[in-house]
Amino acid sequence: MSENREQIDLAATSEGLREEPGAMVIPPEAGLMGRLVDRVAYIFAAGIVISAAVLLMEVFLRYIFNRPTIWAHETTVFLCGLAFTFGGLYCTARNSHIRVVLIYDWLSPPVRRIFDILISIICAIASGFFAYAAWHMVTRAVWTPAGDIRLETTGSAWNPPTPALTKLFIFVVMILLVAQFLIFAVNYARRARS
Repeated sequence: MSENREQIDLAATSEGLREEPGAMVIPPEAGLMGRLVDRVAYIFAAGIVISAAVLLMEVFLRYIFNRPTIWAHETTVFLCGLAFTFGGLYCTARNSHIRVVLIYDWLSPPVRRIFDILISIICAIASGFFAYAAWHMVTRAVWTPAGDIRLETTGSAWNPPTPALTKLFIFVVMILLVAQFLIFAVNYARRARS
């Protein structure tokens, strides 16, 4: 029985979560930010449902009434793009992002904690580089060369500023990813000391 329990625990560490009834999905190391990200995720999940409804409506309008809209495609691309971008932050807050655990699962708990700290710091640095790259996209999408604010648009008949808004959102999410990984690193270090 105890041998079976150890196998279950090893499997749970590779995902960072335990699938027990009533268990908290957000790990305590994620802190307040992780809990806030988990709550806000419902908004982006609703965006996926809304985009599916818009596409269904567009199919109905186009093929039944022969009256397609000019905004359905760009709206669904925008909503899904925001949801997928937020998904990276959501998976990080839940500590359920994809990782290779071939070596990690064989490590002892103290060494695993050191790896958790190092992995979190490395991920924060990588996210910082992505935030820097996203900032360059934002500067071209939001400001003209003269310094005036002009949001980049799609260039379609509807012409919404969704490209600029998406790039701004990517930048914000990258900054939040840096913060979330640093929160993980600090909390893993605190746990290792105690």
